[in-house]
This record gives sequence, structure tokens and C-alpha cells, in this order.
Amino acid sequence: QVQLAESGGGSVQAGGSLKLTCAASGTTFTSAAVGWFRQPPGKGREFVAAIRWAGGSTYYAPTVEGRFAISRDKAKNTAYLQMNSLKPEDTADYYCAAQESYEPGTLWLSGSYDYWGPGTQVTVSS
Repeated sequence: QVQLAESGGGSVQAGGSLKLTCAASGTTFTSAAVGWFRQPPGKGREFVAAIRWAGGSTYYAPTVEGRFAISRDKAKNTAYLQMNSLKPEDTADYYCAAQESYEPGTLWLSGSYDYWGPGTQVTVSS
């Protein structure tokens, strides 16, 4: 069983930066991919970014590409989401998720992930 825990959320002004951390614990972490999702207030969960654990290939939602960067430290079983040039519309609860086996074209689908963290809140004020 894999446990995920996010940290690094908080409040920031528009244009600022935050770095989220997703730490994995439990049995040996053999995830195929880790993704970040977010849920804005009153809206559904949406894909933000994902990274293939072995090769490091990255994928982004168009709304964050060029502003956010996902990375991972395999030795620490930790993934990161560096968020720059934050906008008020980035305000949301952010979740990391781990996918046990990779299937092409599924990284943006929340239902394809097997493990989820409890989330961390990000608030961007104008």
C-alpha cells in the first residue's frame, strides 16, 4: 500500500510562486507515474501535470504549461510541482496521485490513478 502526502500549499499574491511536494511512503514505491490534480472551489477535479516515474517524461494541462514544472526525486520517492506566475484562477485544493501501471493516454484521467493524497490548499489573491 502506498501513502501519499502533499505539502507546500498556502496563500500567495498573483504573480508569486509556490512549490508543492508529494512524498510517498509505505511499500516500495514502484509507481509508473505521478500526477497532480486540482479542484477549484465549487468545481470538479482537473488534471494539472504528470510525470513518468522511470523516464521522467512530463505532461501538462494547457492552462499551466510554461508556468508550472513537475519533477521527481526517485531516491526520495518524492514528486514536486513548482508553480510560478500564479493567477487567482489557480486557487484550488491540489492533490497528488500515483498510477501503478502506465497506459498511454491516461495520465490526464483521474480515474486511472490508484493512490491519492489528502490534498493541500493553494490560494492566490489578486
